[in-house]
Amino acid sequence: MSLMSVLTDIFTWWNGATVGTRFALSRGGEFVGEDEFGNRYYRLKNDPEKNAAFGTERRWVVYSGYAEASAIPTGWHGWMHHTVDTPPVDESYAPRSWQKPHRANGTGTAQAYRPKGSALSPERRRPAATGDYEAWTPGA
Repeated sequence: MSLMSVLTDIFTWWNGATVGTRFALSRGGEFVGEDEFGNRYYRLKNDPEKNAAFGTERRWVVYSGYAEASAIPTGWHGWMHHTVDTPPVDESYAPRSWQKPHRANGTGTAQAYRPKGSALSPERRRPAATGDYEAWTPGA
């Protein structure tokens, strides 16, 4: 392991599991499953005393690469947010037809949404004025 990867693990939280997360998982984490993106899901081992301190079962995700919460598939999202108690690996979960696959957030990139008339849109022109505007004049 290089010095750079050690420093990255210590000081960044957006590139996978930090040293603190690894320590917590080694002490009380139970591997639950992995999704199609390589994200790994964990929960606190069955310890009613520790789970009572949180008020509910503690659950984690260790992202594969850059940490982006919207990259969690719908089935795992439900489990992570305690909407369902059974993780997708323990049941035959199939996304509904209206559930779309993950698409990265393009804000701040060239792929960002730019509506018609925006200064940054490819058209760069606002629609021509229609000529129906009359300026207000005081006392008129």
